[in-house]
Amino acid sequence: MGKPRLISRRKQHQGLKWARIAIGILATIGVIDTGSITLHKWGWIGTLACPGGTNSCDIVLNSAWGTFFEGNNFNIPLSLVGFGAYSSVLLLAIIPLIPGIPDNKINLSRKTWWGLFIISVGMTIFSLILIGLLIFKIKAFCFFCVLSFVLSVFILIITLIGGNWEDPTELIFRGLMISLVVLLGGLIWSSSVEKSKVEINNISEGLPPLVETKSSPDKINLARHLNSIGAKMYNAYWCPHCHDQKEMFGNEAVKELNLIECAKDGKNSQKELCDQKGITGFPSWEINGIIESGVKSLNELSEISEYKGSRNF
Repeated sequence: MGKPRLISRRKQHQGLKWARIAIGILATIGVIDTGSITLHKWGWIGTLACPGGTNSCDIVLNSAWGTFFEGNNFNIPLSLVGFGAYSSVLLLAIIPLIPGIPDNKINLSRKTWWGLFIISVGMTIFSLILIGLLIFKIKAFCFFCVLSFVLSVFILIITLIGGNWEDPTELIFRGLMISLVVLLGGLIWSSSVEKSKVEINNISEGLPPLVETKSSPDKINLARHLNSIGAKMYNAYWCPHCHDQKEMFGNEAVKELNLIECAKDGKNSQKELCDQKGITGFPSWEINGIIESGVKSLNELSEISEYKGSRNF
């Protein structure tokens, strides 16, 4: 009688198998969700079909809070951080289910349950911060963001049920500590983003933020050259990268550019033209019949457009 009880206790100590499978399924959905957003942000895939309105999703995903870190030549979308978190959850969920695990399977199983708990608590708290930003700051609905929040909550719930935790006190203590750390870090991050980029996101009535940099004579001449050869810049009023491109030219030079507003609710929208041209990323330049997406340096634009004037930008 003693041996069956020992086996039963060991199985219970390893947690519930169905819970791991369920977490693995939810994490896979999360990987697809955040992976698709990341590829879209990097311009590797086109427009995402967003239930509830593609325009609202674009506003959220391209807001300042849609980027976790931005350097001079690269950026880390917030969705990439989510992709890493869901990938970690998926890995922790399925490792003990892989055949051929060594003899210390029980110890490995407990460690992965703790890993699942720590990550899912952090994801849930951070997702709550993002939902707050959606409601109070960005004021737009994003299906993908809400889906990620729901997935995080269910992963946490299933982890609490399936882990067969022996010491609720330790669980509560660690959960509170993780929550406080993530909450504090998340609020500091969101506040720093708001202070540095709030003007870029101060969008109202479909108008882009004002360009504040000054234009040199050469920048103005380049803009006039681009206009004279029929070059077009396809942009959206809510797009921070479009604003970055305009800031390169400066306030005076931007007025010389042929800007095409692609956002459906943008002022003087030409969305039909953008759709006809197959524009999926902003900004996009059409120069000499060729369309290229992404922010371009002024020297790049000079080369592409065969600008012969002075390039003292």
